[in-house]
Amino acid sequence: MKVVGIVGWKNSGKTSLVERLVAELSRRRLRVSTLKHAHHNFDVDKPGTDSARHRSAGAKEVLISSQSRWALMHEGIAVEAQISDLMAKLEPVDVVLAEGFKQAPIPKIEIRRVGSTGPELAAVDPFVIAVASDEPLEGNPLPAFELDDEQSIADFIIDQLNVVVDRKVSTTRSATSPKSAMPPGVDWMPVDSAMLKLRKQIAPVVGATKKSIHACSGRILAEDVFAKRSHPPDSNSAVDGYGFCYSDVASESRGQLRLVTGQAAAGRPFRGDVPHNRAIRILTGAKLPNGVDTVVLDELTRVEGVQIKFKLPQHRGSNTRLAGEDLKQGDKLLSRGQRIETSDIASLAAAGMSTIQINKKLRVAVISTGNEIAPKWQSNNADIFDANRPMLISMLRRWNFIPVDLGVVCDRVDAVRAVLDRAAKNADAILITGGASSGDEDHVARLLVNEGDVLAWRIAVKPGRPTAFAHWKKKLVFALPGNPVAAFVCAAVFARPALNILAGGEWLEPIGFSVPADFEKQKIGGRREYIRAKLNSIGGAEAFRSEGSGLTSGLAWADGLVELRDDAHIIRRGDFVRYIPFSSFGL
Repeated sequence: MKVVGIVGWKNSGKTSLVERLVAELSRRRLRVSTLKHAHHNFDVDKPGTDSARHRSAGAKEVLISSQSRWALMHEGIAVEAQISDLMAKLEPVDVVLAEGFKQAPIPKIEIRRVGSTGPELAAVDPFVIAVASDEPLEGNPLPAFELDDEQSIADFIIDQLNVVVDRKVSTTRSATSPKSAMPPGVDWMPVDSAMLKLRKQIAPVVGATKKSIHACSGRILAEDVFAKRSHPPDSNSAVDGYGFCYSDVASESRGQLRLVTGQAAAGRPFRGDVPHNRAIRILTGAKLPNGVDTVVLDELTRVEGVQIKFKLPQHRGSNTRLAGEDLKQGDKLLSRGQRIETSDIASLAAAGMSTIQINKKLRVAVISTGNEIAPKWQSNNADIFDANRPMLISMLRRWNFIPVDLGVVCDRVDAVRAVLDRAAKNADAILITGGASSGDEDHVARLLVNEGDVLAWRIAVKPGRPTAFAHWKKKLVFALPGNPVAAFVCAAVFARPALNILAGGEWLEPIGFSVPADFEKQKIGGRREYIRAKLNSIGGAEAFRSEGSGLTSGLAWADGLVELRDDAHIIRRGDFVRYIPFSSFGL
């Protein structure tokens, strides 16, 4: 039998690639078996299972059989079995995919993924025949494939191993078919479908409280707001000048009126009426006295004793502001669910609103998972610092939510379950990073599937495919990828609008605009892509040097994202692309 290894470090995506390769090779009518190396206890070792009870009692071998399968377990091995011994136990097939056997002398495809821990294997392993990566590789002498391109990787395996294929089945894409990131047999949910499903499954979860308008900027309204009084409450003068009745001089080419004694000023209205053919001194903001409907500007007048002469204004009502011309009593100012901006405060105050009903702040738990994360920035060389929690906490504060920091949890099912329970008790929603894929230690996804209520999983988005939406103890959970860039993008794109609904607000759509691309890219079909970008001095969108989702420097470098549609297409320099500034995500 012919064997090829799929190797890489923890969380590099070995299991996912093997899963897709099995589906692709099977589609080509090849018989495929797999070998998987386990460094730790695996599913048959769960306490309490029938086989575990037999083996713990002392059985040397346990053969389990059902209507669907049988499995033989051999206990008490002195040394770990060699791959040749394991291969001998398999029935003959066309291809064996061996996952994780780094030391085995077999041809291997190495996965290099940004964010994976450990040195590159190809540098020291002569059996590595190709690499698969999620970003372009520089100085690599070996054949290189995109990590998501299992069809090309399958072609390579078939060619290298000289596997005989049924030619009635297409083994490669046709020249006209678009390259796709969607593996056969794996159902990824398009971004728009995921958004629609999410939106239909959520509703506000917070109560209301009354607050002074001085403390309401950035908060979400719990009720419609109507003006208590008109603004301005009375008609008034917009300038310093002289007020009169326009009909008294409408038939004349120039105005000439006798002044009344006294004046009108802001806060000190004129007590009495202004008779016909009379004018009054009036200052900016002063209430128009009875008998006055027009004001002439100071600079256009000449005062001679008790007489005033002036050039006529162009029309009745010149230089005046009518009562209620800005707001009328009873007008709707703001709508329930609207987030109050600083610019709204002036209208609220002018309309006589001193307090309003707003929603209480949403509480959002933030959790990181992973044995590799260093506690409290105290690290040895094997650990990494937690970039996700500080980043997500900062994002939540910018969105005016209350972050509930629940720290880092290790990769154990019971620990992850316990922290999810704690989060559901102390917060209105949950953001958890890491463990959302389908690897051996991806306990978050497994728990949400088995014990929660999953709304969507495996979203067709790059970066961030493992993202899942679910309910845990009736609290909405966003299971985000462990790589910081993917966590950032998915929090901004998916979590922000949903959290705003939970907080009693509106579904938020980021505002983007078309700009010329200052980069080139061959976009693979099947996924929505978000590229870190920034606008240059001529208004073009530059792309970050790498698409690796572990490179936090790209977030600091960028000032927005370029959103690429789902289908396969080529972006050439100068083509228009949709650019979304970070400010459109509230950041």
